[in-house]
Amino acid sequence: MKKVLCTFAAAGLMFLTACAGNEAEINDEDKSAETLYNEAYEYLEKTSYQKAAETFDKVELEHPYSKWATKSKLMSAYAYYKDEKYDDAIASLDRFIRLHPGNKDIAYAYYMKGVCYYDQIAPSQKEQSSTKDAYETFSQLITMFPESQYAADAKSKMALIEDHLAGHEMNVGRYYLQNKEYISALNRFSTVTDHYQTTAQIEEALYREVEIYTILGLTKEARKKEEILRRNYPESKWSARAAELVAKD
Repeated sequence: MKKVLCTFAAAGLMFLTACAGNEAEINDEDKSAETLYNEAYEYLEKTSYQKAAETFDKVELEHPYSKWATKSKLMSAYAYYKDEKYDDAIASLDRFIRLHPGNKDIAYAYYMKGVCYYDQIAPSQKEQSSTKDAYETFSQLITMFPESQYAADAKSKMALIEDHLAGHEMNVGRYYLQNKEYISALNRFSTVTDHYQTTAQIEEALYREVEIYTILGLTKEARKKEEILRRNYPESKWSARAAELVAKD
């Protein structure tokens, strides 16, 4: 997937940095932590992302009980994300989620974690662990924080992920079909028709089921799938091709 920093992610970052400068009274330790925090933010502005992340981590390490330590966990994750060090970003976000489940920025943490996985999505012909992790994280966000400002974008990304996962199943299914491994192919196409019914892959998946059932001599099952395809997608080229297959039986 193309790497894009979403407006929501940027807005969350602006909120954190805005909060950083509005403290009225702070003790000596907090002042020291604030100085370090501001130093880290300067690195971030200069796109020295690794140095920024290390310095934000230093705030947490040297001033663990300071109010700046909590902010630094998220800022560190953001810096790692910008540096495309996704594993480090996710580790920082997981730590924030585990230690601060009631924090006002917790929805943002889940969202950024999902984005870290989302930006690592591989082409549909390759292994899809990051794709599934992104979907699961966005799903958690929507379930836990349905009114969050990040929920709508998470839902949009989940729809794209579903289509991507369906495309992966189709690629694998076509491979099995080409190699005459019909049951394995059928299992992949059935995954699409069972779980990804709103994706762009559904029409071909139904046709492939008709095709395989026809090859296997399972006429009743082939006609049933052809009817579903024709009823739901009467103008589809796949409906026309499926009708030709069952007419030959």
